Amino acid sequence: MKSKPSTDLRTRRRQFAATLLEVTFSLAIIGVLFVSLYGGMTRGSAFTELARENLRGTQIILERVEGLRLYNWDQLVYSNMIPRTFTNFYDPLAANTESQGIAYYGTMVVADLDPNLSSAPSYATNMRMVTISITWTNSQIPHTRTIVTYVAKNGVQNYVYNH
Repeated sequence: MKSKPSTDLRTRRRQFAATLLEVTFSLAIIGVLFVSLYGGMTRGSAFTELARENLRGTQIILERVEGLRLYNWDQLVYSNMIPRTFTNFYDPLAANTESQGIAYYGTMVVADLDPNLSSAPSYATNMRMVTISITWTNSQIPHTRTIVTYVAKNGVQNYVYNH
């Protein structure tokens, strides 16, 4: 049986109205999906940027810790060869015309062993506690990373310099 399209004007208007309503809802759903997708991509980019900043901060701290191995005991304890404060940048190798990015401000403190110990060990005079901290600010949010390590008087530097 063949069906013939209706020529009644009211029936045709109802068909168009239903189609227009379906298109409107479809566009609303697509709009919500695109806004959600954009929000997810923006948030993902922010997390990636934060992870890169944290990684760079860790790299800066590790550079300083690795540099400690190059000092002998007298240089470490009795001289002022180790800078107490330092500044490094996210991209220190950037060209002169480019921005170096976020500034990382650091401190390095060489101190006696932790005074909170109940009794000082016999080797306390032959060890130092080194605390390295860095701070940086991005989007008005301060970030901080700290590492504490110990250096012994008869540590690796004597092996390097005496052999």
